[in-house]
Amino acid sequence: MSRIEELYYEVKADKWFKRFAVFCRVALAASFIPAGYIKIMGERFAAGLPSNNPLGHYFDALHLTGYYYAFIGVAQIITAILLLIPRTALLGALMYFCFIVNICVLTYATRFDGTRGVTMLLLANLFLLIWDYDRLKYILPFKQPKTAPQVLKKPLGRRLRIIFFAGSFAVLAFIIVGSFYLYEIVPGNSEAECRNQCTSSKNPAACEVFCDCIYKQGQPLDSCLATFNKAKDIRKPDKK
Repeated sequence: MSRIEELYYEVKADKWFKRFAVFCRVALAASFIPAGYIKIMGERFAAGLPSNNPLGHYFDALHLTGYYYAFIGVAQIITAILLLIPRTALLGALMYFCFIVNICVLTYATRFDGTRGVTMLLLANLFLLIWDYDRLKYILPFKQPKTAPQVLKKPLGRRLRIIFFAGSFAVLAFIIVGSFYLYEIVPGNSEAECRNQCTSSKNPAACEVFCDCIYKQGQPLDSCLATFNKAKDIRKPDKK
């Protein structure tokens, strides 16, 4: 057994990591239950998001897909239930991963303000998949030992716990702070939020043009970004 696998089984036997895995399962399930319920009831998801918002366009179209919309909601509820049951938690984590990767790419593509939270959910999901590596490794395209290794009973050092949880907080802080500098301009969750960023923008006039393009004209995000960049390039005539 390699040292990495030894360390993995030591982590699996540690009560603090077991509790963290349970926390991740509950958190992921809690994120899908209300989202799935809204879809099953036939209500538009994120009702407060304007239709002219880039992500609002998507939610409007998704809401009009009929029973497919309800199907997604049922699938999310089933995924949440599977996550909450220990014997089916791995299946729930695999199903959740298919959802959350799509959602994460979608939020980044539309520059949605909720990208931070979605990224955290993706990381929690990845932790659960790694947590069940001893079961997943048999379907991975890697050479496996002929016999399964025995679970080690060696107690896990306190230092590794501190490194892991401190590292987790550092990653969360990086996501929260780094996301503020990820884009030069974002549509925000409303027209007011979009215009609020114009006061601190290097190009306030171009920012206003961008917000008008999004919320007044209802144009696609790429078109409004192109309009924004074009407005930045227009220099004011020199005063004589």
